[in-house]
Amino acid sequence: MPESTGPVAVRLLPANEENTEMKIRNMLLGATLLVAPFAAHAQPVSGIYVGAGLGYNYLQQVNVTPGNAGHFAGSSGVAGVGSVGYGFGNGMRVELEGNYRFNHSGLKGGVIHGNTDAQTYGAMVNGLYDFDIGQSWIYPYLGAGVGYEATQLNGATYTGPGGSGTMKTSTKGGFAAQGIVGAGFPIPGAPGLSLTAEYRFMAVVESETFHTTAGDIKIGNQYNHSALVGLRYAFGAAPAAPAPAPAPAAAPAPAPARTYLVFFDWDKADLTARARQIISEAAQASTHVAVTKIEVNGYADRTGTAAYNQKLSLRRADNVAAELVRDGVAKSAIMVQAFGDTHPLVPTGPGVREPQNRRVEIILK
Repeated sequence: MPESTGPVAVRLLPANEENTEMKIRNMLLGATLLVAPFAAHAQPVSGIYVGAGLGYNYLQQVNVTPGNAGHFAGSSGVAGVGSVGYGFGNGMRVELEGNYRFNHSGLKGGVIHGNTDAQTYGAMVNGLYDFDIGQSWIYPYLGAGVGYEATQLNGATYTGPGGSGTMKTSTKGGFAAQGIVGAGFPIPGAPGLSLTAEYRFMAVVESETFHTTAGDIKIGNQYNHSALVGLRYAFGAAPAAPAPAPAPAAAPAPAPARTYLVFFDWDKADLTARARQIISEAAQASTHVAVTKIEVNGYADRTGTAAYNQKLSLRRADNVAAELVRDGVAKSAIMVQAFGDTHPLVPTGPGVREPQNRRVEIILK
């Protein structure tokens, strides 16, 4: 077929495309900054994970220069992504992603008309943040990424002023950025496995030049919208701990016993003023707590014979019990016991005058 007399002139991208590129970069930066205030609510993902997703994509209209060549109309297609990443245990994740998108589009609105299969594929590095919103069945996340995307136009046919022909198959690449909004849905009974649903907006923000027999054409920024469903698996995830069984109701603890100590002079059984004061306190306490029994136990030190000390400890206990009755305690509630020089409060050898062993214990039970 006849060729054109020379290459078609190429001009710079329109100003509105440069403005759009700046808006995309600002949007991705803003999405990253919005993550910070929610750090306290992160749902941690620890260690290595893998993920994959498949779904629908829509490629917006792509402008072509020179302007008389037309534009690629917006078109629907399929998209797929695969990733391997690492969670830091504080909500933050980083991942390396590979992606593929396919669209069948038409070149319209200019002197060249035709159709082509457009394939876009590349690699992105993403940063993501998971949120814990208090619901165990869903964990939303936000992310952003940058990388390199290649576009391949396969055997586009066209009709132009010089006739019909086929565009040479070629691949060109450029810088790309994307924003991600998604949610993970843990699968019950499968630790580490989650269903994912997400929306991705990707922009290839470098122009790409393709050669045709009708002259060179340059395609502008590519804006792609994808809706994907997939699976994500985190290695080493522990199964959820079973809910603890309710603890049996504890039986009410018995009221603690209260003990009062009354001390005596050596070889004496009579009550001192201080002894009467302590006995009075014990009598009053017995009326303020639930008391079922009052033990009055007498003791002696080891300065006498065992038989003598047994009788001396009994006289001491009897004197204390009598004083309790005078202070209003029922005699039937009192149990008197004598232990002589056994059970010393302070262990000693024979013949030692130990004041703390010459005592009566009043125990409220």
